[in-house]
Amino acid sequence: MKALEEKLQKEAIVLSADILKVGNFLNQTLDIPFIMEMGREIARLYEGEGVTKIVTIEASGIAIATAAAVPMQVPVVFAKKSRAATQVGSMYHAEVKSFTHGNTYEAIIPVDMLSADDRVLIIDDFLAHGAALSGLLSIIRQSGATLVGCAIAIEKGFQGGGDALRAEGVRIDSLARIRAMSPETGIEFYA
Repeated sequence: MKALEEKLQKEAIVLSADILKVGNFLNQTLDIPFIMEMGREIARLYEGEGVTKIVTIEASGIAIATAAAVPMQVPVVFAKKSRAATQVGSMYHAEVKSFTHGNTYEAIIPVDMLSADDRVLIIDDFLAHGAALSGLLSIIRQSGATLVGCAIAIEKGFQGGGDALRAEGVRIDSLARIRAMSPETGIEFYA
């Protein structure tokens, strides 16, 4: 998505060769009109795929997932990173190691929120090493639902997670795919 690449060039801050800060428009301050544009693009990419639910993980994926859910007219289910007192009963769960936060957590979704009848689109803000996406894929498999694909806002292609999952046959559509980045030279995208 050319508009996202341009926004990253103008507004993102490259903190290191591995860390990109987008808090001023995507995951702390939300540029709602732009996120809605991203959602429409995701909906266009998956038009005709029969998606019945969008799955994401808290917290930064929720805004993008919601933006895509509006034109697709489907619900969003998000995995929580800890069990709330209101969550009782059986859960689908997967252990996830967070690249950004440097910790490991258990992603959980109650079993009554996904079923074998669902056709699921996973949406997330970043794809780096693929741990969060792999965790969500595990949950989808546990539920028996059909995975339609994964829509990612920003893929750091140089960290290999997307390539590994594509090699396993997972459909991944990234709106912006970064080949390399550094504070000195900025961001380079795949052609």
